[in-house]
Amino acid sequence: MASSDLKSLLPAGNVEPENRRQFLVTKLAVGFAMAVSPAGAQTITTDSTGLTAGEVQIPVSGGQIPGYRAMPARGGNFPIVLVVQEIFGVHEHIKDLCRRLAKAGYCAVAPEMFARQGDVSKISDAQVISDLDATVAWAARNSRGNQQRVAITGFCWGGRIVWLYAALNANVKAGAAWYGRLEGDKSKLTPFNPIDYAGGLRAPVMGFYGGKDTGIPQSSIDKMRAAFKVVDAPAEIIVYPNAEHGFNADYRPSYNKEAAQDAWAKMLAFFKKLV
Repeated sequence: MASSDLKSLLPAGNVEPENRRQFLVTKLAVGFAMAVSPAGAQTITTDSTGLTAGEVQIPVSGGQIPGYRAMPARGGNFPIVLVVQEIFGVHEHIKDLCRRLAKAGYCAVAPEMFARQGDVSKISDAQVISDLDATVAWAARNSRGNQQRVAITGFCWGGRIVWLYAALNANVKAGAAWYGRLEGDKSKLTPFNPIDYAGGLRAPVMGFYGGKDTGIPQSSIDKMRAAFKVVDAPAEIIVYPNAEHGFNADYRPSYNKEAAQDAWAKMLAFFKKLV
């Protein structure tokens, strides 16, 4: 992540701590992604009427990270939905998605996955999985969530994480991956791609991708689909031919209302059936 992006994630007036055990991000960003300003006229704003919604602190290994939680104000035993951010962090669009899910009856939590290092290139998949596990445990203890009814959804950077988490966590009941990459470069921190886990998914996953996504070629989708068929994996990928990358991001020019609404409805039906 560029240094300017790192600075945008730091709380105002803070500098990078000398002690690397300190977390770089202690509070969530305000507003929309700095890379897109001002937000588009089509931006959707979901109110918090009937909800308990706001920033929270989630205990994780080595400390705590900020997150955004939205859930119905009354009741309990809510299914938990992990909402995994775009590359831009937990900004207003991600918060709004949590409120939309809460309106549908879920306890939706978006932990700030970049809180420790600030730089996405320094974050390991193992750390991400651990933080997501900790978020589920926190939601069960503090948000009247049902730890046995867990779903995950993620967008862009988070879309890749959905595929991994559905393979690595036995408690997940369903996943919805939005335009997350399926293959690419590997490293010590990110040693596997989603396609490597195609035969090991523990939960059904529905993927939503754009036919005009220049960063995720159709060939990658074809390879993933072929892998599903070989092992009879509980997954499917839906491609919207006229949609670009980020087609659900209503604050960006890439927003495709028709594709976004159709995919969101499919995701909710998918979760309702399985979670």
